[in-house]
Amino acid sequence: MLTVPQGAALSIGAVLGTGVIALPALAAQTAGPAALVAWGILVVLSIPLAATFAALGARYPDAGGVATYARRAFGPRAAAIVGWSFFLAVPVGAPAAALFAGEYVASAAGGGTATALGTAAVLMVIVTAGNLGGIRVSGKLQLGLAALLITLLVTATVTALPHADLGNLRPFAPNGWWSIGPAVAVLVWGFAGWEAVTSLAADFRTPGRDLPRATGIALVVVGLLYLGIAAASTLVLGPGLAAGGRGGAAPLAELLAIGVGGHVRTIAAAAAVLLTLGTMNAYYAGAAKLGAALGRDGALPAWFARGAAAGAVPRRSLLVVAALGASSLVLVAATGMGTRVLVLLTSGCFVLVYLLGSAAAVKLLPAGSGARVGAIVALVSSIGLVVVTGWYMIGTLVIAAGAAAYVRTKSSDRVVDSEPARLT
Repeated sequence: MLTVPQGAALSIGAVLGTGVIALPALAAQTAGPAALVAWGILVVLSIPLAATFAALGARYPDAGGVATYARRAFGPRAAAIVGWSFFLAVPVGAPAAALFAGEYVASAAGGGTATALGTAAVLMVIVTAGNLGGIRVSGKLQLGLAALLITLLVTATVTALPHADLGNLRPFAPNGWWSIGPAVAVLVWGFAGWEAVTSLAADFRTPGRDLPRATGIALVVVGLLYLGIAAASTLVLGPGLAAGGRGGAAPLAELLAIGVGGHVRTIAAAAAVLLTLGTMNAYYAGAAKLGAALGRDGALPAWFARGAAAGAVPRRSLLVVAALGASSLVLVAATGMGTRVLVLLTSGCFVLVYLLGSAAAVKLLPAGSGARVGAIVALVSSIGLVVVTGWYMIGTLVIAAGAAAYVRTKSSDRVVDSEPARLT
């Protein structure tokens, strides 16, 4: 059974993820120093979102997570939309995560874009091969990787801040105040993961008590770490962070080089690779298992269903995830569009999941309760995230329409197939 500290550590690892090693630069490129406001907004918005999913997990402990709540509240079509959004977000987001690590390797070893792309490709092959054999990174190793990231963030922040220059805050909003909205959309990547804690609810001894406590601890730790690294990146690295110059590709490595010195870029690159492997392994394994479950439940073709049983390896689903991920990486290499577009497209999928999850909470949680009030705030916040994500929601809406249409078609087929039996 999970203890509160273990649950908090797993939640912290799920939310911090790999985005923190690159998001400070992406957000600064969008809004300049004003991206600090975007970081603050996401920390505040995380409170009702995390509380809502914790309340749902405590009330309905089930490994299905958000898809389970959507099914309970709105039926199989909504559950399919959530499932498709998760399943297709992984092959879009995985190349971005791999490229984040690749940038750190390039910063340490040289080689520029070619090194970053080569590293990303190798990471994706390793993760796919490992999951084809049914290998999982253990929970202890995942926790160890999360602890490594936390240690790096604290060290980078504490040692680099003495080199801060308040002059780096001017001009504060070089791209205009409206640029804070798009920066918020970019940063959704780094705050995705609060919904992941719901799948752990059944593993707590007393979910109704332990899950909210674990979530509260995770909120405080994640908020402080994100705000600390964002402030240090902005104040220490200055305009180069946004311009793709000093620290623009690997801000965490640059902060460590300034604050600690020595061969820290190599250490940061190794840490980024290990962290990315652990995170990608978890998401590839989860997406592959989800795809098999969707095939089993009729939300995807039955061909996907093999491997859905406990302990089985969903190789067919995994190969689809790997093929789509490879296609995304090839597209990035061919067009030179970078990771920002992939991050925003992935964020769009998570925003839809948050929207449906918080809407389900409003319907499922007891009227008049504090949890339901928090769910209403989370729903309004999710609608706001839809607005700031803007055009990048179009891809997500196409996915949602495809999921709804597929479930509708399958339902119609079942009705047609059943009619002769009723007539006889």
